[in-house]
Amino acid sequence: MSSLRSAAPKLRNYFRDKYIPQICEALLCGLLVTCPDDPLRYLEQMIKIIIKNGLENLLWDMCIDPSLKPKLRRLSETYLEQLFGLDDQMVTPELMVKACTFYTGHLVKSHFGGWKEVAIPRANQEAIMAEKMSRAMEHYNFRCLKLFFTHWFSYVKTTRERLVVSLLRLQVMFYNQRQKLLLARWKERARQRSKSREDELILKHELQLRKWKYKLSKSIAVEEKPVSPEQSASDTAVLDVPVEFDIAVLPERAIMQIFLYLSFRDTITCGQVNRSWMAMTQRGFLWNAIDFSTSKNIADKCVVTTLQKWRLTVLRLNFRGCLFRTKTLKAISHCKNLQELNVSDCQSLTDESMRHISEGCPGVLYLNLSNTAITNRTMRLLPRYFHNLQNLSLAYCRKFTDKGLQYLNLGNGCHKLIYLDLSGCTQISVQGFRNIASSCTGIMHLTINDMPTLTDNCVKVLVEKCPRISTVVFIGSPHISDCAFKALSACNLKKIRFEGNKRITDACFKYIDKNYPGINHIYMVDCKALTDSSLKSLSVLKQLTVLNLTKCIRISDAGLRQFLDGPASARLRELNLTNCSLLGDTSILRLSERCFNLHYLSLRNCEHLTDMAIEFLTNMLSLISIDLSGTLITNEGLSTLSRHRRLRELSLSECTNITDLGIRSYCKTSLHLEHLDVSYCAQLTDDIIKSVAIFCTRITSLNIAGCPKITDGGLEALSAKCHYLHILDISGCILLTDQILQDLRIGCKQLRILKMRFCRSISVAAAHRMAAAVQHQEYSSGNPPRWFGYDSEGNPLAEPHSKVPIKNYSELIVKEAFSSDEENPDSNLK
Repeated sequence: MSSLRSAAPKLRNYFRDKYIPQICEALLCGLLVTCPDDPLRYLEQMIKIIIKNGLENLLWDMCIDPSLKPKLRRLSETYLEQLFGLDDQMVTPELMVKACTFYTGHLVKSHFGGWKEVAIPRANQEAIMAEKMSRAMEHYNFRCLKLFFTHWFSYVKTTRERLVVSLLRLQVMFYNQRQKLLLARWKERARQRSKSREDELILKHELQLRKWKYKLSKSIAVEEKPVSPEQSASDTAVLDVPVEFDIAVLPERAIMQIFLYLSFRDTITCGQVNRSWMAMTQRGFLWNAIDFSTSKNIADKCVVTTLQKWRLTVLRLNFRGCLFRTKTLKAISHCKNLQELNVSDCQSLTDESMRHISEGCPGVLYLNLSNTAITNRTMRLLPRYFHNLQNLSLAYCRKFTDKGLQYLNLGNGCHKLIYLDLSGCTQISVQGFRNIASSCTGIMHLTINDMPTLTDNCVKVLVEKCPRISTVVFIGSPHISDCAFKALSACNLKKIRFEGNKRITDACFKYIDKNYPGINHIYMVDCKALTDSSLKSLSVLKQLTVLNLTKCIRISDAGLRQFLDGPASARLRELNLTNCSLLGDTSILRLSERCFNLHYLSLRNCEHLTDMAIEFLTNMLSLISIDLSGTLITNEGLSTLSRHRRLRELSLSECTNITDLGIRSYCKTSLHLEHLDVSYCAQLTDDIIKSVAIFCTRITSLNIAGCPKITDGGLEALSAKCHYLHILDISGCILLTDQILQDLRIGCKQLRILKMRFCRSISVAAAHRMAAAVQHQEYSSGNPPRWFGYDSEGNPLAEPHSKVPIKNYSELIVKEAFSSDEENPDSNLK
């Protein structure tokens, strides 16, 4: 039978329970010892005996005859356990005696040998000691060598590390030196390229200036040359000015986009060129918005004809400041689809005209009636016809009363009104504001300027009935206090503006984060009671984007630092700190570290700012407009600021420390500059104008008022190069003559606003001729006032004078005083 070591557990348990190994062992032992003649019969008898005695009493020698049993002591239960894998052994006494004898002998031998080594000394002790000494010396020498080697290895490692550090230092020095050489060569090459570019621009400027002078002399000659009766004006124009570009080569879609930028007069003129141009001007979308305010001296018949022709197309009309007859304004009623109407400053507008307009144009959404003579009769018409009116301006309309405001609630009323402007309506009382609150409950934007009678009670009345107000503008209302600000907390304000108020204190901002969490525009101009505590309260506003603190003179560096440390600085886009004279360079440092989205910054008249602050401003790459007027900035500061190449607007008015050199160094790198203000810098000369003309050809606004050293040569260069100039202020430039007006009229055809007060060398006749080429002009031929800082000859005054506003100059002439005696060609239009 094979071993059961690998058998299944169930089979092995069966063998154990039934004593199979013991039975087999007893039967086999009996067969082997007895050797019967009939084995089968012997087995049958033995099995009966085993069953009779029971399996529990089974012994391995039970089947052996007692005479044949060996004289052995049973040491285990069975001898077949090893056969069946039960891991028991069979040991005889003889084997046990042998094992004990071997173990005893081995134990005696090992202990006796150890005892002999300890107890019996050796004979060759000296040799042993000598051998031990030699071993000790070898060990000592080895330890010494090991110690010396360790020190030597440490020294070699340290020396190698020092050598590596020295090599790295030499390598760094080599790289730095090589970098310095490369940078020096690069700077030299960049300087050469900048110089070559500058020379190229100057050469180009000189060539263009020569061409300009030739063209100017040619145009003067053509003007002085008599024209024969048979020669038409068109022929003269063709001979005089050659065609440089034919608009017909452009796609029709591009041409139509160009026509969208034309004024009303220019569109009419283009329609008279030829048939194709006339067809282009007859497109309906060109007449969706008509602006009559930019075109003076338009015949009433032309206006009526135009409105009748395009009555179904017109959506927006602008008659601001127009002096048309009442019958002409009645023609507005033909425009049935009109949505926006601006008749502000129209002195000829009457209640009768508004009756015709309201009956014919019921879809008006935007209506501007500011500074007109309307009365309660017009106020009665508004809710009757303009049911969808959303934007209404009644600024400086002083002939209607509180009862007129009550009419707004008649019929369907003006309940869709969102924007309301009541600036300058001083006749309105508290009852009038109650009428407004009852009729216009959906107002979101409220503007009330120049209302000295406005009180906190008026504001409370409005807030109670108009909880949707999100924008309030209170300018020129000195009686408004913190109570009004607290009452406005019931509204979800987004924009708030106070100006010239001394009763607004830090208390109004104490709980601004809880009352106005979504406010994003705050204008607190000339509120002298505000201190650093207000800025600390404003620092928690996470939606703030515009903050104007002009003339808040009690604000210091500590308050601004507390404001900038809060979350409000993260989204701040516009910051105005004009006349905050306590601020210094540390505020600008913190400003450059926290305000990463700031676009517009005004530091006007911050007298403690130096060139160090300019260094910090250079790191604010998001800035596009900065006002440094009245500061201590020098030429070095301007040179530092020239590294900021993204500025579009720069104001340096009254900066007495800058010269032509600083302006020139800044203009060299500011090719995209659009607005420059260097007014009242009396030390500047024509060089700044030439620098602007050479490098800043994209400039659109230039203010050189109060610069007495500017001559015709500088303005001639400006007229030759800066063709995009829209605004020019040359007030107080006493050396300018009539020649510059002719240059501006030819070179700067996009000039819209021209201010030339106190220009005594410019004649009235030349100013009258220039008025026809611009939209707004201011002129006076008197001597400059003393606060300009110089006399009529341009010499500086010994005693400084404070700047005061202009009052009642008899020679001050604006464009509206000029009128052309020639008949307008538009009057012949049918």
